[in-house]
Amino acid sequence: MIGDRWGVSESEILRSYPCDDFVTSPALQAWRGVSIEASVEAVWPWVAQVRVAPYSYDWVDNLGRHSPRELVGLPEPQVGERFTTAGGREWGQIVSIDPENQLTGRIMGAFMSYVLVPQGHDTTRLLLKIVMRTNRWVALGLSIGDLIMARRQLLNFKQLVESHRHQEGTDRR
Repeated sequence: MIGDRWGVSESEILRSYPCDDFVTSPALQAWRGVSIEASVEAVWPWVAQVRVAPYSYDWVDNLGRHSPRELVGLPEPQVGERFTTAGGREWGQIVSIDPENQLTGRIMGAFMSYVLVPQGHDTTRLLLKIVMRTNRWVALGLSIGDLIMARRQLLNFKQLVESHRHQEGTDRR
């Protein structure tokens, strides 16, 4: 399908994701991934912070409100909590969580899993898989639209984690 893959390897596509447990025979399956030069422990709080903002294109997804550029000190996410906030409204629900490993949510009929995979000492692969039961044409449109928004979200997480990691390293000197 057009737009179903960005930044992922064949082995990352073939692996199992928690969202797969919630949708059998999905019409939409999309994978996204980015490498972040930081430990899982540094990446996780940013992923968990998706609960307060979408971190994609704020002018589209968040009605111009800026996603926080600092960690806001949230407690660990819990199953049943809201999944994200966009445009001042709460959206979706967290359906599965394994701290520092994965966060899976449901939003508007789609299930998505953020999976953190350590790569050596100080690199993390942040993988995102989206699945949804819908018709082929809707799936195609969603795949392309999600590619644009999810790519920006993952790149924003990468930039925020890496810049804060660099600042912390500079502050210790």
